[in-house]
Amino acid sequence: MRRRRPRFTDTQITMSHGSGGKASRQLVEGLIVPLLDNPALACLGDAARVQVEGATLALTTDSFVVHPLAFPGGSIGELAVNGTVNDLAAAGARPISLAAALILEEGLDAEVLRGELEAMAAAAQQAGVPVVTGDTKVVERGKADGLYITTTGVGLVASDVALAPELVQPGDKVLVSGTVGEHGMAIMLARGQVDLDADIRSDTAPLWPLAEALLATCGADLHCMRDATRGGVATVLNEIVLTCQLGAVVIEDKVPLRPEVVGACELLGIDPLYVANEGKLVAFVAPDRADEALEALRAHPTGAAAAIIGEVAEEPAGRVLGRTGFGGHRMIDMLVGDPLPRIC
Repeated sequence: MRRRRPRFTDTQITMSHGSGGKASRQLVEGLIVPLLDNPALACLGDAARVQVEGATLALTTDSFVVHPLAFPGGSIGELAVNGTVNDLAAAGARPISLAAALILEEGLDAEVLRGELEAMAAAAQQAGVPVVTGDTKVVERGKADGLYITTTGVGLVASDVALAPELVQPGDKVLVSGTVGEHGMAIMLARGQVDLDADIRSDTAPLWPLAEALLATCGADLHCMRDATRGGVATVLNEIVLTCQLGAVVIEDKVPLRPEVVGACELLGIDPLYVANEGKLVAFVAPDRADEALEALRAHPTGAAAAIIGEVAEEPAGRVLGRTGFGGHRMIDMLVGDPLPRIC
């Protein structure tokens, strides 16, 4: 059954439209996609696939408006590189090169800019992906919150790689590559919005080594991957089940969480499943290969805390359920907005 495209009926843009939740989905699928419609865009993956003279390229672009510019564990420069590299990785593409566009606000301290460029260079070197071109623009004081960055990435997809929500099947296991929620909570601590003395650092990191390991281990039994950024793991799961029209059950006790993140989320009244990550993959793997996939993830430092957190079911179609520690179930819906805006 073909799912109905959401309608965009709002009269103006709000912060909720940038959340990655229901309002974002209405904006993208109800307004942007119909007006720019083409087959590559309609897939709405982390990166679009483009055929060029027999080769399959992946192309992705992302804008970064995080506030503050620097936070525990990272900064906007590192985030801009890793975020785009990770969109390529989740699409099964080996990152090849990046482009970067800088929107600079008049009055930005030159040493701050230098520091962010150095962070970009270090992240690009770690990911093995050069920044090969770019652009700069300057806007008036008070118009850009210091610095915004847009990065575009190109990657190469091997001929035998096929990843898509439509390939997800009942019985598939859902894996996450590590503890969730650190990035969003690190941003909140940096803003002083949580009265908590905790060592919570952003998880920003390149994910291609993990994606490459899963591709090599599982082959065609790896059905889909996603980079769990805005809206967290919960939003990724909802996006997948809405597309494949299957259900998913998350065993909440299996979700890897740091105690500090749990404490911060409890103070704020936020479910950590909805908190953004910048270095975590969600993977859907055939059940007979899930243990091998888990072992492959845990063999890498970035995936040491990986876990199997649930599975795909035929029902309820288009819905995500959480199995609680008390043995009951709750609905894990897609949020309308985001309790933690501007985290990337």
